[in-house]
Order: sequence, then C-alpha cells, then structure tokens
Amino acid sequence: MATGSLTVSPATPQDWALVRSWAAEEGWNPGVSDVAAFFAQDPGGFFLGRIGGEPVSAVSVVDYDDAYAFLGFYLVRPELRGLGHGLATWRAALGHAGDRAVGLDGVPAQQDNYRRSGFTTAYRTARYAGEVPAPERPPAGLVPAGRVGAAALAAYDGACHHADRPRFLSAWLTTPGHRALARVVDGRLTGYGVVRPAQDEARVGPLFADGPADAAALLDGLAAEARDFGSDRIAVDMPEVNPAAARLALERGLEPTFETARMYTGPVRPVARERVFGVTTLELG
Repeated sequence: MATGSLTVSPATPQDWALVRSWAAEEGWNPGVSDVAAFFAQDPGGFFLGRIGGEPVSAVSVVDYDDAYAFLGFYLVRPELRGLGHGLATWRAALGHAGDRAVGLDGVPAQQDNYRRSGFTTAYRTARYAGEVPAPERPPAGLVPAGRVGAAALAAYDGACHHADRPRFLSAWLTTPGHRALARVVDGRLTGYGVVRPAQDEARVGPLFADGPADAAALLDGLAAEARDFGSDRIAVDMPEVNPAAARLALERGLEPTFETARMYTGPVRPVARERVFGVTTLELG
C-alpha cells in the first residue's frame, strides 16, 4: 500500500495507459487507442495523484477554448478510496480550467458529490449496447469521412459540441483502428460518426446526424465497420434530450446498460441537440 503524502502533477500519455486500465476495471469500456487523440486536444489537461511516487488517483480537465472545459477520468485506486485522495486530486486539477464552464458525465454514485462541487444536472445519457443486424442492403450515401473535407466536418461537429475542437477531431478521425463515416445526400453533409475498438464491445461516438434516417444509415454502416475489425457488438452513449436516439437504439435491438448525467458548472454554448444521437466519449464530452 502506498504511504506518505499525496502530490498531484501533470501526466504523460505513457502514464495514462495505467489510468486506462483502471477505467477498464471499472467497466467503463475505454477505447484501446484513445489516449493519443485525448492528449492532442490539451496535453496539459491530465493529472495523477501520487504517494511515494506511486499513482493512486487520476482526473482529466481538458480545455477546449477560452469558455469550455471537460472533466473526466475521475478515478482512485479501490483500496485507497475514502481517504480524500480523489478530492485532493480533483481540486488541484480543476484549476487548469480557470474560469471556464466545465462539463462532465457523472455516474450515479458520484452525482451528489459533483453537485456539492458546483455542477448542475442538464440531462441523462444512457449507454445502449448489443449486436446490430446487418441490413438487407448497404446504407445509401455513406462515404469515408476523409472524403468530405476537414473544414466541412469541423463545421458540422462544431454545431453539435459546446466548443470547436479541430485538434481533437483531426486526431480522432485518423487514430489507428478508428473508422469514420459521413453521410452525404444530394451533395450535402447530413451527418458523421466514428466507431473504434474498445475493451469490450466497439464504441460508437460521435454519432451526429440531421435526422433519424441519417443516424440509422450511419449506425448500420458503423456496425458493419465494427464487424470488419472483429466486433459483433457495439455500444453508443445516447442523450435523453434527443428522444429519437433511444428509439433508434431500440429499433436496432440495442439495450440500455449504463447511465450517466451530463452536468455543468455554468452556461455553455448551445448545440443542435436534435443532431446528437451519440456523444463522442464520456471522458472528453
């Protein structure tokens, strides 16, 4: 057991491999190659608490722009919980956000703690998981996202996220193992999505689309991409503020398995909620 006083300092991508393993042990189903894209957005936004040089706690506070940051990976080694290490790490890391509004996706067991820290619940998100059957015919209008162009994808993404995030998006779309599809109808971009290998079933996120038909085509296409890299099952985190998302999940035979609440410390830039059928990642929003 680690002994001594806790120190909190920035983490490296190499450090974060351990934190990813902690997340896997919690059943969070982290993506196998997420770390590089996470650090591409804000390399200074990842923190470890150490006792005697040994990692015992973690949190990320990733800055997107001058107004918005996102908190995730709030973890403490199980045998050292209840000793204040998590809260101390949290407080030390949260200063990285400055006066930005901060968002997070909180598990039910921690939501009261987050409220005491100034977070307010905006809506719930449910993770739907299962095997999507192959459609009789390939979905129409799907192309590799790279064919659409970075500017068009960034503009579409910016309408669905509380801050522009070109650095993250560039890395997320090109990380080895990630498969990204866009839907184009009559020459117009009507949505895009990404699927990636994860600890258990493949993770879909984001799933942004103009409407249910676009989202359905993308989900079917992404499920096919997942089968291509060896995963028959997918999981997607769907916000309840877009009821069409849950309907799509149930139509495709997915079942709710996990719940979080999206919470904020203050006002954030509005998004086109009707386009958000699946959030990008619970760790970075």
